[in-house]
Amino acid sequence: MLYHLFNYLHTQFNFPGAGLFQYISFRAAMAVIFALLIALVFGKYIIRLLQRKQIGEEIRNLGLEGQLSKKGTPTMGGVIILLAILIPALLFGDLTNIYIRLMIITTVWIGCIGFLDDYIKVFRKNKDGLQGKFKIVGQIGLGLIVGLTMYFYNAASETIKTTIPFIKENEFDYSWLSFMSGEPAQTIGWIIYIIIVIFIIVAVSNGANLTDGMDGLLSGISIVIGAVLLIFAYLSGNVIYADYLNIMYIPQSGELVVFMAAFIGALVGFLWYNSYPAQVFMGDTGSLTLGAIIAVFAVVIRKELLIPVLCFIFFVESISVMLQVLYFKYTKKKYGEGRRILKMSPLHHHFQKGAGEIPALIQRPSQPLPEAKIVIRFWIITVLLAILTIVTLKVR
Repeated sequence: MLYHLFNYLHTQFNFPGAGLFQYISFRAAMAVIFALLIALVFGKYIIRLLQRKQIGEEIRNLGLEGQLSKKGTPTMGGVIILLAILIPALLFGDLTNIYIRLMIITTVWIGCIGFLDDYIKVFRKNKDGLQGKFKIVGQIGLGLIVGLTMYFYNAASETIKTTIPFIKENEFDYSWLSFMSGEPAQTIGWIIYIIIVIFIIVAVSNGANLTDGMDGLLSGISIVIGAVLLIFAYLSGNVIYADYLNIMYIPQSGELVVFMAAFIGALVGFLWYNSYPAQVFMGDTGSLTLGAIIAVFAVVIRKELLIPVLCFIFFVESISVMLQVLYFKYTKKKYGEGRRILKMSPLHHHFQKGAGEIPALIQRPSQPLPEAKIVIRFWIITVLLAILTIVTLKVR
């Protein structure tokens, strides 16, 4: 909104200083600052409100160190993140930009699903929250919105392409997956693309949700991921840098830098209260939304094939849960008693129970790792993977 106001003042009245709003770098800096201040200032009051309303986390005793001390800690803190992202994005973003609109829709859409899930847990006293099938339906709905928006926005283009990491000719055309040629290939290619977009949103959103199990874990990881996506958006939206690096130039995508700057600022501010020991939990309001934002952002800037590297922690956390469940069901059917691969899933709780013990390979007892140490090590792994992701710009 401020962008459009100062743009009008600049073009119509040559208002002193209004021209600064033409620069993405200036608006991104303002978005970071505003998002950080909103999270820090309003976050304090929102936490107090949650405490007065007794909107606290219900903790099941799973035998984890320090677990019961978290009982009653305010949840639904994802509201802080949503406000800190949306307000700067609306103030400093170009609201005529299709990609900015798509990111705002993503934030509100999944934010509402997560909020409903938290509401059912807290106020209806149903620990299961919103049924999984309704979450999936909501995520699929967002995938359709994103996929169809990309289709109609790129309707004049014959193909929809993305970037393949580590390949010299690094542009991949989804129509190749149809194994056809001509107009049918284009149509089927778009259908395949939309299906892939839906899968990515569902997978990353739920992966982020599973990762959110320790103080500051998801917040810190998402900040690193957001910083890498911001760099890619800036480079892809700048024709000079895109040409120099021989990467796909995506017109108007540079505006996404403003949104991602707000995303990073909001998470840094939230981490002030969410770091160990946490004063507030983000709940599904935050975790589902963070994953969806990361997924849609990567899709929009055509970097979705880098998600397995950049979001490796999300991937591993999800796989650990799936393997644990499948193995338990398999052994229960075969032996009459369910067995587990890990001491506890998701993976971060396995380390919290006992650091890396694999009974078949290690005979000595393992020691549990403190929560803060696990979080920092997961952050370090994410930073290393982020560097590797950036390196893909030149390593082909």
